Amino acid sequence: MSAPREYWGTRLGVILAVAGSAVGLGNFLRFPGQAVENGGGAFMIPYFCALLLLGIPLCLAEWTLGKAGGRAGLHSCPAILGHVGGHRIWRYVGALGLLLPTLLYMYYVVVESWCLAYAFHYAAGTIDLGDDPQGYVAASGKFFTELVGMDRDGMMLAGGVHPSVWFWAITFAANFALIYGGVSRGIERFCNIAMPLMIACAIAVLIRVLTLPPMTSTLLVDGQAVSQTRTVLDGLGFMWNPRPPEGGESWWLALTQPKVWLAAAGQIFFTLSVGFGVIVNYASYVRPKGDVVLSGLTAAATNEFFEVCLGGLITVTAAFVFLGAAGMGGTFGLGFNTLPVVFEYMPAGRFFGFLWFFMLFLAAITSSISLLQPVIAFFEEALGVGRAGAVAVLAVITAAGSGYVIWFSQGLAALDTLDFWVVNIGIFLFAIIEIVLLSWAFGARRALAEAREGAELRPAAWVYRVLMAYVTPVFLLVVFIFWSYYHAPAYLEAIRGGGVPQYSVVVILAVLALYVAFIHRAEPRWDRLRAAPTREVDT
Repeated sequence: MSAPREYWGTRLGVILAVAGSAVGLGNFLRFPGQAVENGGGAFMIPYFCALLLLGIPLCLAEWTLGKAGGRAGLHSCPAILGHVGGHRIWRYVGALGLLLPTLLYMYYVVVESWCLAYAFHYAAGTIDLGDDPQGYVAASGKFFTELVGMDRDGMMLAGGVHPSVWFWAITFAANFALIYGGVSRGIERFCNIAMPLMIACAIAVLIRVLTLPPMTSTLLVDGQAVSQTRTVLDGLGFMWNPRPPEGGESWWLALTQPKVWLAAAGQIFFTLSVGFGVIVNYASYVRPKGDVVLSGLTAAATNEFFEVCLGGLITVTAAFVFLGAAGMGGTFGLGFNTLPVVFEYMPAGRFFGFLWFFMLFLAAITSSISLLQPVIAFFEEALGVGRAGAVAVLAVITAAGSGYVIWFSQGLAALDTLDFWVVNIGIFLFAIIEIVLLSWAFGARRALAEAREGAELRPAAWVYRVLMAYVTPVFLLVVFIFWSYYHAPAYLEAIRGGGVPQYSVVVILAVLALYVAFIHRAEPRWDRLRAAPTREVDT
């Protein structure tokens, strides 16, 4: 008798689960960092262009792919791509849908554990930046450096186990405990609790930020002390007004820079969880008559609310009021160095610091469990093992990878290198493959029919036949070509230099080879599974 099918319990459950996958550290750390580094309000123009031309079409494409695969009783990217593409070569291409979430989880769970550590230290009152406001920034940077072991490789395990490793172990175990419960009893139940709690924490911090009093600081300009007062409205203006501060370049000139468009496109990929294979897997658990269009758009809208209306307004506004544009820093600097300084200045800062980092931890764990599910589904299909066996195999693989990231902690070299391959190369390649597969191998007409079945909100034909088939692939290729021209040579040179960049390539190829071997072993099983009847169960 064939294995029973598993489905999401409710439409709200799948929306919150997919939104939870998308709402993560990218919303509260990466997005504000990208906005700060790329001109604030000027960045929002290419950001929304990328959302409409890349993000939404790719979301719908992945939901449609997943639904088509789930109809055939398939849940892993290799199996679904092979089924939709009509040829077994697509199964091996689908290995990217396993490799990317695995690699991302290896370092994402490390950053996630930093959030838990900060939340604990704020709750315990053990973050002390000193009594001199002039030294807050340096003290905050020192605390972060010691927490993550940035001074040298192996620092986290030298002379005993560093306390941060215990936070990593707790975080790692929590992820696998949640994913062990399955799609409905594990992921869905947790997201039904975590997402509302996350909103409550975020709104509490946002209210505190929007009611901050004006902040006056003294700057040295041409050797003379000049007082500068910044308000919440100034912070909001930096975030939303394309016009630059006095002396900055005009917003239209900023839009002529390819790096701004590349940053916007990369942020859309990261924030919507497209190009990883996660949505393909999640959508495969939707019932055959389920509405993937409305669910997909609702999940995307929820993510944008968290990112733009909560993440951007909290992080950028608060940092601008207290430190100005020059003092905000990039992604990790803004989240882990700058925000603790802001909380030090802020009344009841210890409480709001705890809320902030606890919210970051919730956002991170709803995302990290989504990275595990596609690979667990693959192990269940490919190896024929039960949930416990699949969880155990993946735990061993990802623990080894996370150990690699923790050991090579100097300058966060291993983390940055893996992030480069995943976020800057892997997701672009896989997204191009997905959109071409759906539009041309599967066919835009069939994809449109698949999406419309059971849909309360029926997509227009031009979305699948024009936007997905032509506009989105061309946009993707142009962005990737420009990125390669500007950035690839420097990274390739770093790889030739040896060390961590080269070690990371070996790690990536080893994981890829393992998944390719498993796919080869799974092919006869998939062929039998496609021919076998399935029975539905509610879980």
